Amino acid sequence: MTTPDFVLELRRHIGNAPLWMPGCTAVVTRPRRDAPGIDVLCVRRADNGAWTPVTGIVDPGEEPAAACEREVLEEAGVVARARRVVSLEVVGPVTYANGDVSTYLDTAFWLEWVSGEPYPADGENTAARFAPGDRLPEMNERFRRVISRALSGAPEAQFVAAGR
Repeated sequence: MTTPDFVLELRRHIGNAPLWMPGCTAVVTRPRRDAPGIDVLCVRRADNGAWTPVTGIVDPGEEPAAACEREVLEEAGVVARARRVVSLEVVGPVTYANGDVSTYLDTAFWLEWVSGEPYPADGENTAARFAPGDRLPEMNERFRRVISRALSGAPEAQFVAAGR
């Protein structure tokens, strides 16, 4: 993944020490073109080969929904509009190959596709495509849960409350 300049500057001061970061996950959907149902935008990450929804880091002062829209355009060449918060959760800690440690407060959104056909636009991914919502590529449990929540249409966001 491309590391934002503001993170590189922080790392210059703190080295590999744990860093608390705002993150976002974008579940982009559009109506299926070849059959009834919904397609979900999926990307295959260049760093580990995993299929995921589009994810990213929220820039300083940026609204999380705007970050999702920006990341979808940057990573997959697709224009989409954030419509609903899906979940809020802590992800990590994640230790990267260079030893950096980060924990993310991730806000996931359901986004409605506006235009564009997906492709790996910025080098962070090796593939980008819409997959049928009922036949997603293999991905980890967190992303399956977030996508399922987005597809459910439930109006409230899902979150973890300690002790409940």
